Amino acid sequence: MVATTTEYAYNSKVEGDLVVSRADAVINWIRKNSVWPMPMGLACCAIELMAVGASRFDISRFGMEVMRFSPRQSDCMIVAGTVTYKMAEVVRRIYEQMASPKWVVAMGACASTGGMYRSYAVLQGVDRIVPVDVYISGCPPRPEALLDGLMLLQEKIRREPSARALFKPRPGEPGTVAAIA
Repeated sequence: MVATTTEYAYNSKVEGDLVVSRADAVINWIRKNSVWPMPMGLACCAIELMAVGASRFDISRFGMEVMRFSPRQSDCMIVAGTVTYKMAEVVRRIYEQMASPKWVVAMGACASTGGMYRSYAVLQGVDRIVPVDVYISGCPPRPEALLDGLMLLQEKIRREPSARALFKPRPGEPGTVAAIA
């Protein structure tokens, strides 16, 4: 007999009025369907990022239409365009202000590798200052490419071991033992 790894919905089993499922599956199902992007439109890729919110492409199908311009209310930073060294510190500060769990999408050739700009002023990839989860190629990438990248991010979120992080004690909280040097 061949075991399948296909998960339907969030891998639940209904018994009467009770739904039984893994905590990881439920938490990740909620997280992947309610990603709130923080748009960092730094150059021409930002126009394509704006187009994704239009009715033709409809980012709301994925539960991502709530674009937040506050880092404390968002959990996915979409870096769209050329990151200069002058903006790099700002991008890093905004990333650090975002609540965990947080994800980063590098949209376009400039955000991913510096693009055609090999100069002293342009950062050669946003992954030098923040960890990137999904890279989207193109100059500028089409809105469909961004939607494909966001679906890849949703798949990555679905596979994360999230329940373990919920129950892991944080250092310095009551009930944890601090290491004595």
